[in-house]
Order: sequence, then C-alpha cells, then structure tokens
Amino acid sequence: MRKILFRFVCLLTAFLATAIPVLAQETPAQKYLLSVERIWDRAPHSAFTDLVEFNGKLYCTFREGSGHVPGKEGTNGTIRIIASDDGQNWRSVALLAEEHVDLRDPKLSVTPDGRLMVLIGGSYYEGEKLGVRHTRVSFSDKTGTQFSFPKPIVVDAKIRTDADWLWRVTWHRGTGYGVIYQSEGEEFKAQLVSTRDGINYQHLTTFDIAGRPNETTLRVLPDGEMVAWVRRERGTQNGFIGTSRAPYKDWSWKEQSARLGGPNFVVLPNGKLIGTTRGHLPERKTSTYVAWLTKDGGLEPIVTLPSGGDTSYAGMITRGDKLLVAYYSSHEGKTAIYLATLNLKALQNR
Repeated sequence: MRKILFRFVCLLTAFLATAIPVLAQETPAQKYLLSVERIWDRAPHSAFTDLVEFNGKLYCTFREGSGHVPGKEGTNGTIRIIASDDGQNWRSVALLAEEHVDLRDPKLSVTPDGRLMVLIGGSYYEGEKLGVRHTRVSFSDKTGTQFSFPKPIVVDAKIRTDADWLWRVTWHRGTGYGVIYQSEGEEFKAQLVSTRDGINYQHLTTFDIAGRPNETTLRVLPDGEMVAWVRRERGTQNGFIGTSRAPYKDWSWKEQSARLGGPNFVVLPNGKLIGTTRGHLPERKTSTYVAWLTKDGGLEPIVTLPSGGDTSYAGMITRGDKLLVAYYSSHEGKTAIYLATLNLKALQNR
C-alpha cells in the first residue's frame, strides 16, 4: 500500500511540475492586447477602416452601407468620419456621399500643408455588376471639422484607364506616394504614382508582379528606403513585400507565406515593421491579425484580434506607449467598427 501511495505522489508531483507552468503561461492576447472596444455600429454594414492622429485627436473613417457591396436591392456606400479625444468617446464629424456612386474603402493621411486627406474608391454598379471605377479625394479644413465634396483624382494620361483605384497615399518630404491598381483583362497592373497636391498623380513605375496585385501600403524608412506590402489574388495568392531606393523606380520583391486582405503596416520607433491583414484559415474562416514583417519576406503572426466573418482593413497608429488598431468585423453578428489597443512597449521588447 505504501509503495502504491508513493508512486501516486511521485506521479502527481511530476504532473503538477509540468502542468502549472503551462497553465500560468501568458497568451499573446494577454501579453500584448490591452483592450478592444466596439466604437461604431449605427449602419447595417460598417467596413473598410482607417485611422490617423490629427491636431491631437483620433480620426477614424469607414464605409457605411447596406452590405459589402450595394447589390440589386441595396444602397450605395457613404463615407463616415468620426473623431475622438481619448479613443473611447467618438463623435461624427462628416458623412460623405455622392449620388449614383458607391463610395468605399476610405484612407486617411495628413497633407504637408496640415489638412486631412481622404482617398475614396468610387464605383458605379449596374445591379450587381461593377462598371467604371475612379478614385475620389476629399480634404478637410485645418481644424478637421469641415470636408470638401469628393472629387475624382487626375491620373497621369500615360496610364489612365476606366478602372483606376488609388488605394492609399503615404507622404514623405512633401510628396505623396501611392499605388494605383488597374484591371487589364484577367490580370491587374500595379502602378506606383506620386503627387504634390493629392489631386494630380504622375506615373513613376509599374510593379513587376504577376498574380493580380492590388491593395498596397507604402511606408518610408528613416533612411529613405521605401517598403511596399502588396496583396495578390492569383497564382499562390501570397502577399509580396518590396523595397526600393529613391527615385523608387527599381524594386526588389520577396514572396510571403500567406494570403493577404487589406494589408497595412507601420514602422515602429525601434525600426521594426508591424502590420495587420486578414487571415485566411481552412474552411473559409477569416480573422484580423497583427504580425511582424521583414523586408526579406518574413511574416510572423503576433496576436489575432477578436474577429471573424467579414473583417480586416485596419488602420494603425502609434500613440505614446500604445499601438492603436481600428478594424471592422462581423464576429458578433453585425458588421461593426472596433478599436484595439496594444502594449507597444511589450511588442518592442519581444
């Protein structure tokens, strides 16, 4: 009996020695994720989010509509812009609409002359069929309280088509850079363009990428090197990351290991690249996750945000010791806008 009891005690001790550390280990969400709040859900469908800090306030923008696309019975999308001093209490500052045009996927930036600029996809639908598409732009006043009526951008005549979508602009030393993607039969072209005024865009180069490249975010590193993160929809469907030096006409590309959706990233104070994208999992499940990026094609997930279904297209900024991520998701039933706050110090010390 004593031998049996001794063996039981030894087995129990061994189990506790291995089990307790596992139970006590922090999950990525516990270590990095400080909070997640639903900040807006007044429309039937709220999606395609972006976030920026301007005049000490947070500005978040997104599309409001009846569904992901208008469809036969739905309504065209409008662009909502909301603002907050603290990230918790939000108020609407603008609603941009254009008759007969589906406005979608707005992107925010701060112009060199100190205004908010909103890039907006403008699509014409015939029932459920997408027709002509041109990008719009709207500017705020310098207080961020009044916004101009959306007007089409002017694309370099050398590359202009009836299906131009300038997805996001990043400003660097007074010049804005972005990528226009265009449909050309079954293939897409990704065109790097630049602007001085946010309205007129000159062609710089065509990205040498196959597989229907489309949504692209550009960032410029402190040494002037530009990094591009590109979504693709054909072939392997894996994302591409590219680098280039001024004048940004020659690019080096690396294929990543995952499919993207709404890719966005920022450069942290320590020089690391951190991004958000839609995760594509087996059985058509989706999520929005935060990941490390490296210029050689590395993509390392850090934490998956509470999300699912129709989700992603996040806006990202650093604010003090926090990383703020605005995104949309339908995991709670209704497609709504969320704000996640992550511990920037913990991320940088990872």
